[in-house]
Amino acid sequence: MTTTRIVRIGNSQGIRIPKAILEQAELPAEVELRAEPGRLVLTAARQPRAGWVDAARDMHARGYDQLLDPPQSTDFDSKEWEW
Repeated sequence: MTTTRIVRIGNSQGIRIPKAILEQAELPAEVELRAEPGRLVLTAARQPRAGWVDAARDMHARGYDQLLDPPQSTDFDSKEWEW
């Protein structure tokens, strides 16, 4: 643990995070910041659609990936579709 000060950065305020602390945290370049009473919490930014592959596999394994409605034929299917 280390102590630091909140400093003015233009019209904002910020903190300097020592390199050793950043290395221990193993944070990527992009982080998410949220406020909780008495603390600021920094976490690695989640990638879009992170975990979707595992969720899809789990749904398939449970049989939850079936169509909700039966397939419907349309005019396109009977008149315009070509093999």
